Amino acid sequence: MRGWHRPLMANATFMFAIMLVCAVGVLVDDRLLMGESVWVKPMKFGFAMGLYGLTLAWLLSKLRKGRRIGWWLGTVFAVAGVFDVGAVAYAAAHGTFSHFNDNADPVAQTVQTVFSFGIMPLLVTTLAIAILVLIQRTGDRALSLALRAGLGLAVASMVVAVWLSNSSGVTSRTVTDANGHLVAMTGGHGIGDPDGNGMPLTHWSTTGGDLRVPHFIGMHGIHLLLLLTAVLGLLAPRRSRLRDERVRARLVGVAALGYTGVFTVLTWQAKRGQSVVHPDWQTLIAFAAIAVFILATAAAVIITSRRRPTPPVGKGNAMIAVDRSDEHPSR
Repeated sequence: MRGWHRPLMANATFMFAIMLVCAVGVLVDDRLLMGESVWVKPMKFGFAMGLYGLTLAWLLSKLRKGRRIGWWLGTVFAVAGVFDVGAVAYAAAHGTFSHFNDNADPVAQTVQTVFSFGIMPLLVTTLAIAILVLIQRTGDRALSLALRAGLGLAVASMVVAVWLSNSSGVTSRTVTDANGHLVAMTGGHGIGDPDGNGMPLTHWSTTGGDLRVPHFIGMHGIHLLLLLTAVLGLLAPRRSRLRDERVRARLVGVAALGYTGVFTVLTWQAKRGQSVVHPDWQTLIAFAAIAVFILATAAAVIITSRRRPTPPVGKGNAMIAVDRSDEHPSR
């Protein structure tokens, strides 16, 4: 990790520290917001942002072009992320809401100010990093495709996050915080159920549409695609059809298209005010079509690929026997 982006590494360290502190808070602090501990939200934010920060720190170390620009973009993301998640933890420590809090007290005003300046840099820097990755190869074909598709999904998920504060059908309302104080709320996570109730831990709504679902799916698409790329790479020496770099890239491409389809359907479902756990027949047909597409296309890629012969292996030290005479012309 020595060559990884240091400000983002510091960002990830801060996020995981917040996560651990909040985990302790869940155990020792009995204050509740909307039926869950005040510390659950910053704990989730710390984990998600820390994992994403580590991914960007690694990714920026792979750039061959625009490394200086990438360094500055990563630094801006790291600073903005610290302020944003710090604001969520700050509100939790005071037992009140961070998002959609329209009160005029000092805590709410501080959080609103941080969000107004801190959210947009996360979107813009992620988009700029995605463009940097798009114009160059950061590894083999499969890895490059996974990174490009994953960053594209992350940008789309951040656009969905911007929609969170402008969800249709949400009206101003008054709720009670953990201190018993009335809080004026404007905007919400969902449509039909603005505060989202029902599911444990995630707090995703079971009675209405919830835009946090596609936001979560989009943000972590890059991790699933990178995991798939790693698995295909590990299987390549044992599966002759996967030894071809192009075959692995095509399979990653199929997964990326399918994942994008899932993200799109979840966004469409939430915008229609439908809970993710209560899909109608239209949503089920859309998911079924995506599943058929993934299975059929992946099968076609495998069937049409050529088997690659296993490279010869030396008997003595089990090293692959290849001709290296051109590496040392003097010999």
